[in-house]
Amino acid sequence: MSTRTVQEKHRTEIPAHVPADRVFDVDMYALDGIEDGFYEAWKRIQSDDIPDIIYTPLTGGHWIATRGDVIDEVYRNPDRFSSEVIFLPKEAGQKYAMVPTRMDPPEHTPYREILDRSLNHKQIQDAEAAVRQAAIELIEGFAADGKCDFAVQFASIYPVRVFLALCDLPMSDAAMLGELATNMTRPPGDTPSEQAKALDEANQGFFKYVEPIIEARRGSDRTDLISVMVNSKINGKPMDEDKVLGLISLLLLGGLDTVVNFLSFLMIYLAQHPDKVKELSEGPEKLLRGTEEMFRRFPVVSDARMIAHDLTYRGVEMKKGDMILLPTALHGLDEKSNENPWEFDPGRRKIKHSTFGQGPHRCAGMHLARLEVMIMLEEWFKRIPEFRLSPDAKPRYFPGIIAAVEGVPLIWDKK
Repeated sequence: MSTRTVQEKHRTEIPAHVPADRVFDVDMYALDGIEDGFYEAWKRIQSDDIPDIIYTPLTGGHWIATRGDVIDEVYRNPDRFSSEVIFLPKEAGQKYAMVPTRMDPPEHTPYREILDRSLNHKQIQDAEAAVRQAAIELIEGFAADGKCDFAVQFASIYPVRVFLALCDLPMSDAAMLGELATNMTRPPGDTPSEQAKALDEANQGFFKYVEPIIEARRGSDRTDLISVMVNSKINGKPMDEDKVLGLISLLLLGGLDTVVNFLSFLMIYLAQHPDKVKELSEGPEKLLRGTEEMFRRFPVVSDARMIAHDLTYRGVEMKKGDMILLPTALHGLDEKSNENPWEFDPGRRKIKHSTFGQGPHRCAGMHLARLEVMIMLEEWFKRIPEFRLSPDAKPRYFPGIIAAVEGVPLIWDKK
C-alpha cells in the first residue's frame, strides 16, 4: 500500500500526535483498486507490513482499524469509542441526527429496547409468509426469460418491498426513499463540507417524510412497525418529538440500503461458483449454516466511532474527537480471525465477523436480514438452480458507509 500523495483529493492537515509511519492515503469513498472489487480494494490495507491502526488525511482525516480484533474491540467499548458521531467525514457525521445510533449507553438503552421488541426473532418469523411471497413473485417474474439484471430486477426491490410492507408504507415511495438513503450512506461531494451538506439534506428529507406519518399513527392501535414504535414509551413517557423522528427515520434507513447491496455482492460470487450453489442447495441445515458464512464473507458496512477522551490504544496516541473507521470487510476477511478467509465455506465453524456490528449497537435488523436471505435463496434455487454471470458483465463498485454494486446481469438456460 503506497503512501503516495493524491493531489486531486481533498486533504486535511495531519495532527501532530499522528506518527508519520501510520499515515496512508485511503479514501473510503474512492478506494484505490475499487475497479477490481470492493473487498479486494479494502484488503489492500490489510497485510503484515501495515499496522493494525493507520491514519488517513483524506475524508476529513481519521484513523482506520485494519484488523478484525481491533474492529471488534472498538465496537464493544462505547466508553472509549463513542457513537456520538458514526459517519465520515466527521463534518458530515455531525449532521446525522438519527437515534439511537448516535447515542451511547445508558441514554441509548431504552430506545434500543424499542427496536429490539419490534424486530425480535418471533416478530420477524411471523412475517415469513409475506417475505416468501415477495421473493416468489419477483423470481417468477423473470425466471422464464433466462436472464435478469439482478441488482435492478430483484435486489433493489425485494428487501424494500418486504420492509415497506412491515411499515405499512406504499411501494411507490421506494425510489424517493432509496435516493435519500444513498445520499446518506454514500454522500456526494468533493470536500467534507459538500458531503455534510448532502447528508444533512438527506437526513432532513427523511424527517420531512416521516413527520406526517408519525402524526397520523400516534395513538392508533395499528400493528405495523412504525405504529408500534411511535406509540412506545421511554421511561414511562411518550418519546420527545426529535427522538421519534430520529427513530423512525433510522428504521427506514436501515431497511432500505444494506440488504439491497449485500444480495448483489453475494449473487456475483454464487454465479461464479456453481459448486457453492450446489452445496447450499443440499438442504435447509446447510443453507442455515451457510447464511452466517455469507454475512462474514460479504459485509457492506464501514461506519465509525469517535474517540471519547484522550487515550493510548494499542500503542497509538488518540485525542478526544478523533474518528476511527471500522471497515467490517476487514474483520471477516482477516486471516487472523478466519482461516482461509477468501473461501466461502458453508460448513465453516467458529465464524468471526462484525457484519452486524458488535456491542450495544449490534444491528437490530439482523433477524430480518437472515430471514430474507435464506428465503430468497430457497426460492431462487427451486426455480433457477444453475445460473452464471453474463459474459459481458462489468460490475461497478461503489464504496462508502454502505457499499454498493451495479451491473449484475445473470443468465441461465431456459426450461
